[in-house]
Amino acid sequence: MQNLNFSSYTFRFKNSENKVAIFDEIRKKFVVLTPEEWVRQHVVQYLLLEKKYPKSLINVEKLVKVNGLNKRYDIVVFRPNGEIFLLIECKAPEVAISQQTFDQIARYNLKLNAQYLMVTNGLNHYFCQMDFENEKYVFLKEAPEYRK
Repeated sequence: MQNLNFSSYTFRFKNSENKVAIFDEIRKKFVVLTPEEWVRQHVVQYLLLEKKYPKSLINVEKLVKVNGLNKRYDIVVFRPNGEIFLLIECKAPEVAISQQTFDQIARYNLKLNAQYLMVTNGLNHYFCQMDFENEKYVFLKEAPEYRK
């Protein structure tokens, strides 16, 4: 797999039905290793090891209904009270981050109301804080640290 713009992390792999799988600490199972999954697993490690988010507050690939359609968000970090703190959209490294990507995460966030957003393809990372009052993003240099 391609080197990404993250620190170096240790992962567990296995071969299953002629496919390589990577262990997801959050879902507690092996999942097929696709380029997007490679990015997703790096983000999970980044959240756990560098930003010190508790594993119990991270959710990976869950269903969300957006405009009556079933969609799947990549990663959500909750606050201890159950509110969504950070919503993350992961793309494969070969997928350029575009306005479409921000439109996608914005649509999800209309439903989820996360305070912070992260969009990444593993090579380029964008972080922003929502300004709900003025209906805009405020771009940040990095994801916020975990605060209780």
